[in-house]
Amino acid sequence: QVQLVESGGGLVQAGGSLRVSCAASGRTFSNYAMGWFRQAPGKEREFVAAISRSGGSTNYADSVKGRFTISRDNAKNTVYLQMNSLKPEDTAVYYCAARSSARVVVTPVAYDYWGQGTQVTVSS
Repeated sequence: QVQLVESGGGLVQAGGSLRVSCAASGRTFSNYAMGWFRQAPGKEREFVAAISRSGGSTNYADSVKGRFTISRDNAKNTVYLQMNSLKPEDTAVYYCAARSSARVVVTPVAYDYWGQGTQVTVSS
């Protein structure tokens, strides 16, 4: 029902900032809760942040709390992840995902649609 395309990844020094975006196709974007996940080489995909359909509720992994901010602009069919104070351990492929529910959840299996991912590399 929805297609997702991430962008904005790149190389940044530790302590720097980066914003990744996820553009959704279709006209049903506002019906989906959205999440960001990341996966480093040899590691399992892990939850980063999630946001409700209206943007009124958010949730963050403890590892990024206070540094990352998830937001959405339903008029633009886009969800964002602002990443500040980046650390080398934040290096991963970042994926956005959509869930056809009002609930904000933190497990990858709960999400219905996934983007292709965008690489974020943080140098020490």
